[in-house]
Amino acid sequence: MTAYLDNSATTRPTEGVIGAMAECMREGFYNPSSLYAPAIESEKKMTECRRLILSAIGGSGGDLFFTSGGTEANHLAIEGVLRSLHAPKRILISSVEHPSVQLSAEAWRQAGCRVDPIPVTATGDLDWSFVEAALREGADMVSCMQVNNETGAILDLSRLSSLVRSLCPACVLHVDGVQGFLRMPMDAKLVDLYSMSAHKIHGPKGVGALYVKKGVRLTPLQTGGGQEKGMRSGTENTPGIAGFGRAVSEMRALGDVQSLLMDKKRLLISSFRAAAPEMAVNGPDPERAAPHIVNLRFPGVRGEVLLHALEGAGVYCSTGSACSSKKRKVSPVLLSMGLSGEEAEGSLRFSLSVHTQNEEITYAAEQLKKIYPMLRRYQRR
Repeated sequence: MTAYLDNSATTRPTEGVIGAMAECMREGFYNPSSLYAPAIESEKKMTECRRLILSAIGGSGGDLFFTSGGTEANHLAIEGVLRSLHAPKRILISSVEHPSVQLSAEAWRQAGCRVDPIPVTATGDLDWSFVEAALREGADMVSCMQVNNETGAILDLSRLSSLVRSLCPACVLHVDGVQGFLRMPMDAKLVDLYSMSAHKIHGPKGVGALYVKKGVRLTPLQTGGGQEKGMRSGTENTPGIAGFGRAVSEMRALGDVQSLLMDKKRLLISSFRAAAPEMAVNGPDPERAAPHIVNLRFPGVRGEVLLHALEGAGVYCSTGSACSSKKRKVSPVLLSMGLSGEEAEGSLRFSLSVHTQNEEITYAAEQLKKIYPMLRRYQRR
């Protein structure tokens, strides 16, 4: 048996998604920019997917631009806004952002723009006194993630939006929703830009989207045939978009996704704690965090060693963000939250999906109970 518990890295596409993509490639392969009837029908289906996604976030009053994924959506949001300004002076990002946000901001810092990382607490919450003081001084843009991809910490979006609107009305608010979309409530009225990715919700890789509130100015990052209202030129990935739309439809049809996921997370934590009583939870109280992500610390064992031992038993998890896991460094997210290097090094992320089976969780706990005590015997003195 295997247990796939790394759904924040990617999710398995459903049969419905695979079928929608195959149908699009077989029957709807036409270029949606062409003028004959079958191509126009392809464009209509793409428009239906766009409307479906906008409806899912309450963003019917804004635009939605398809991208190659969450990274490009984040890049388009930050670069697009700042390039549209005559002389951007200051950006605020949290200290625990995804590399696609951090590195975009760093490029602007090197170009002379002031970039201020917002500190976070031990539970991953923003330092709100810092936020208020920074907004009073003035900023061009704020970018924060809706759900932290390593710890499941949830952004208090209502509070952040209220502070931005009241203290710095000209500031543009971008939220990276890659780990929150359709697993946490979202009201697009609270933001100016919102990034999404299909492969985190059982859709295909290589497609994402950026919601843009009407009136927000963006400079395109690539030019060409003028697709996506000139904002993202290049022939659209219609099979990917079809799969994205189907994934959204299936997720919405499940009803209370939060409760479904939270029940699975509770089972994981309780069964893992029974298997390894020394285990500790990093970051927020699991009941106040996102329902699909938990970061666990296993004293006396390096996370990477435990990861590979679990892998040998068919249990798959991660040491942190999949985008940087091969760099073999201690998680900067956990360090920013106040963990020591040793504590961060002994931590693993487990992430669930709506299709995770309880049997997978139970099996993983059984393997942990066998493996962890054995590895602890070899802990460094």
